[in-house]
Amino acid sequence: MYKLIAIDIDDTLINDDKEVTPGTQQALEQAVAKGAIVTLATGRAYASAQAVARQTGLNVPIITYQGALIKNLMDEKVLFERYVPKDAGHKLFEYCIEHNLHLQVYIDDKLYAREENQKLKDYSNLNGTPYFIEPDFEKLIAQNTPKMLIIDEPDYLDTLIPVFRELLGPEVHITKSKPHFLEIMHREGTKGHALTFLAKHFGIEMSETMALGDSWNDHEMLEAAGLGVAMGNAIQALKDIADYVTLSNNEDGVKAAIEKFVLNA
Repeated sequence: MYKLIAIDIDDTLINDDKEVTPGTQQALEQAVAKGAIVTLATGRAYASAQAVARQTGLNVPIITYQGALIKNLMDEKVLFERYVPKDAGHKLFEYCIEHNLHLQVYIDDKLYAREENQKLKDYSNLNGTPYFIEPDFEKLIAQNTPKMLIIDEPDYLDTLIPVFRELLGPEVHITKSKPHFLEIMHREGTKGHALTFLAKHFGIEMSETMALGDSWNDHEMLEAAGLGVAMGNAIQALKDIADYVTLSNNEDGVKAAIEKFVLNA
């Protein structure tokens, strides 16, 4: 039986109306009742993910910031935390200033940007994250941040990935959570690292873990898990590496996968 189930939130657990359906909720509860540990694995900040987790009744550590922070829901104890290396963060900030790119950072679970613009407003509306403006951004870059995020056109972001790999070096992890979002974390800030850490924490073999996701930022997690499940609405590259492709997020794909591999196993 799969004893640890890690589920991405956006376009995976929740449908396009940003809801966890009653059917999916019931499947989660039944999996927990059967003895499985169900957790969330998301690029979202802890505060944003925590709201979804509480709504679904989870009370376990959750994986946030793409894996850069694992934190207990019950007592908010931090189990695992990695920050963007300061030197890399400073280089990225200078590049974004020079090339007029929109850069956001998280400090103490709060979202900051240098100036207010439509990209920031749209991002905030997308996942209900309040934001703060700090014109003196160098002051922020000097602090610990689990994630830095650039918002721009998908094709342009794709051209930046090799540039940033060269500029920032091997100590950072670069991924896209959505076509318009390029995210930079510590090199161990991946959902795959986080899932492996949690499995060890609970004394569970990796073969007994299951991961569900839809975007490329989920690929490390699907590859690390005993069973990697891509959503029906997932990008093709993720479907190609998945062990199984379930229904879409609008068709209760998480419910279908849990029923198939956990409840009916």
